[in-house]
Amino acid sequence: MMCNNHDAPSLLDITIEEIGQLLLERTTTSEELVDVYLQRILEVNGRLHAVNEINPDARAIARELDKERALGKVRGPLHGVPILVKDVIATKDKMNNTAGSVCLLGAQVLEEASIITKLREAGAIILGKTNLSEWAGFRSNFDTTSLGWSGYGGQGRGAYREDQDPGGSSSGSAVAVSVGLAAAALGTETRGSIINPAEWNNLVGIKPTLGLVSRHMVIATCPRQDVVGTLARTVTDAAYLLTAIAGKDKYENDNFTLAQPFESPPDYTKALTSDALQGARIGVPWNGVIPDFYLAQSPEHLQIIMRSFNDSLAVLEAAGATIVHTHFPSLLSSQSENYSEEAYTCREQNADGHAATASSRTTYPWDEAPSSTYEDADAAPALNAYLSHLDPTTTRIRSLHDIAACTASHPLEQYPTRDISQWHAALTSPVPPNSSAAWTAYQAVYQACGPNGVFAALHNAHLDALVLPSVFSFHLPAYAGSPVVTVPMGFFADDVGVVWRKRDDPLLRSVVAGPGMTFGLGFLGDRWSEERLLGLAFAFEQRTGWRGRRRPVVLPGAELGKGGGGLGVQGGEAGL
Repeated sequence: MMCNNHDAPSLLDITIEEIGQLLLERTTTSEELVDVYLQRILEVNGRLHAVNEINPDARAIARELDKERALGKVRGPLHGVPILVKDVIATKDKMNNTAGSVCLLGAQVLEEASIITKLREAGAIILGKTNLSEWAGFRSNFDTTSLGWSGYGGQGRGAYREDQDPGGSSSGSAVAVSVGLAAAALGTETRGSIINPAEWNNLVGIKPTLGLVSRHMVIATCPRQDVVGTLARTVTDAAYLLTAIAGKDKYENDNFTLAQPFESPPDYTKALTSDALQGARIGVPWNGVIPDFYLAQSPEHLQIIMRSFNDSLAVLEAAGATIVHTHFPSLLSSQSENYSEEAYTCREQNADGHAATASSRTTYPWDEAPSSTYEDADAAPALNAYLSHLDPTTTRIRSLHDIAACTASHPLEQYPTRDISQWHAALTSPVPPNSSAAWTAYQAVYQACGPNGVFAALHNAHLDALVLPSVFSFHLPAYAGSPVVTVPMGFFADDVGVVWRKRDDPLLRSVVAGPGMTFGLGFLGDRWSEERLLGLAFAFEQRTGWRGRRRPVVLPGAELGKGGGGLGVQGGEAGL
């Protein structure tokens, strides 16, 4: 039975619980949901380039799940809910897994990602694969490429203004969820690849603790840092999806998951209470405000973000939290300078009585070691390990050398305009992946960002969490292996200026800050503290409702109750 469009929530805002209620009441079906989501994708994907492939079996899978529901079998809250996944997460079906590269088209996997199996067991429908910064950003020097571009998917765009940079590298997952092309999505992060696109697309993003979610059969280049996380329109939806994918790898294919302190992960939705901020001690590490990227050249936009941040601290305090001014010990430097009170309205005292400072250093712990020592050493073996799980009868690609050769010869890969310098660095790295030199470099960065960074800031002042504007929140946790949750915190008003990246380059130009674009608040915590962080983020979200205050300018029109069936989508690429 088709639902009346006046009764159903818009797919721009609908939650997983609301989908479940509609399915329970039989006012819609999972098959209808799939049809309408596919219509929405086809309406806007030519402009946004958010989705690389549609699962040609999605409708059939939905039909079977509808039959299960009719017989009284409901697997859980994700039963019959369409989910998108980043095009680095292997599915053993009719879809490709390309990392955005045309060089992997047709290459079939021998087994699928452990987390895809978990999602299927939970009843989720894998609707399709999302676009990304090619190879999750591990290919080109940043000056020669752009966030959200891949040879297979094209140049992704955000939906909040013309020419919006979508962020990266999980750009397609973020953009798709932001305009309601699926209920939620999976992304991956090495450093900022979930948090950045989530905040630029008005979403909740969870970058979990390293080891909470299996990466088996996920294309990853930095196993000491890479994680799989969730992107959703609400904290609750992000928590539902995290609950489904978290846990130890069943067959120990990702030994990082063996470090989990629990036999089974918790149901993260149980931590979501409106009073979670009451009595919480939340630290503000002021010297973690590092105005790099576009903010270094745009004091106007930095001031707006910091004003909103200070307003958010007031919200946290009003909800019963104690705000503690602190710092990251590893970022203290004689080169640091005091914040401008006029610019940031946040001249405060740290927990130890020192004036809060903003670092003006030109190098940071991940530069000084540097992290590239082990990142370059690990990359080729990590990629080669994934490629060894491809069906050799479906591809000639066996190694990073093969990928580089293919990329350099295929016109859609836009080489040499978009270079392959990161691969050259990996292929010529003098440091073996399991060498003492790689381990020493990793430990230096980890110690600075973890024990002398995030963990010191938390433990020295007995804090439950730290908060920073999301644009500053992901650097240290990337190397510490600790979690971050970003939630919407505000947006740039219509009268602010526009910040371009490479404005005069028609291939690479994008707007990285400007009217309508959004930004977030990041909650940082200790390893395995996702429950606490999600509770705090939920309480903040409930008091502010920032996502609903700004709507995308690119919107599909198909909704439940308005038709959308009978699209006749065929083939993995679905003509996208």
